[in-house]
Amino acid sequence: MTTEQLVDQIKLKKSFLCIGLDVDLNKIPEHLLKEEDPIFEFNKAIIDATHQLCVAYKPNTAFYEAYGIKGWKSLQKTIEYLNANYPEIFTIADAKRGDIGNTSTMYAKAFFEDLEFDSVTVAPYMGKDSVEPFLAFKDKHTIMLALTSNAGAFDFQTLTTNGQELYKQVLETSKQWQNSENLMYVVGATKAEFLADIRNIIPDSFLLVPGVGAQGGNLQDVCKYGMNSNVGLLINSSRGIIYASKDVDFAEAACNSAKQLQSQMEEILNN
Repeated sequence: MTTEQLVDQIKLKKSFLCIGLDVDLNKIPEHLLKEEDPIFEFNKAIIDATHQLCVAYKPNTAFYEAYGIKGWKSLQKTIEYLNANYPEIFTIADAKRGDIGNTSTMYAKAFFEDLEFDSVTVAPYMGKDSVEPFLAFKDKHTIMLALTSNAGAFDFQTLTTNGQELYKQVLETSKQWQNSENLMYVVGATKAEFLADIRNIIPDSFLLVPGVGAQGGNLQDVCKYGMNSNVGLLINSSRGIIYASKDVDFAEAACNSAKQLQSQMEEILNN
């Protein structure tokens, strides 16, 4: 999917909502546990109920890998279902990969060619040759960790070296990499006060913003400091939507929760 197609969907749906499909078998409705593939059945119901309200879905691969080969098959069935039924939806493999060049190439092939995701999250710690293999894929997007929403972000990301915070150096450096136009960045909603500085460095890039909802991030603050002329934001919500109910009405409850966020986004876009 191209960036232009993503922007078109944002305008059409009046939404820049991304829904995280982080499935924990201990949290899904009990009646689904009787199904042959409860993870996929849960995802399918959530997707069917919410696809008109969001522009992206983001399965975190850890929640599938934890269940071994069965979990990986559930992930594969989920992305195949999305691509077959809702091809206009932007898909994110939240895998946070990153390794030496030949290994990164294989990671990229796994998510872009085999599973056919539109994007994958990566860690920048190993530098240029660990990220550029992902950037080489046409019409695919690499979403690099920049400033995350967890408390440990302050351990390294905001440390000052040579007069500049590390996360800013990461942003500046990544702009020089080959095919950097395929980069997006992860910036946590709980770090909204940093967004103005981030936009000074990468004014045109899309930002994937986790942390709205359960982690306490504020949508209005994120939009105030982070939105650009193409919106440039994908606001992720996971637990606040998919676990809105543990009863048989879980999909309807997820829809209602997603609608609340989408309505706020529509109001922001109209203003």
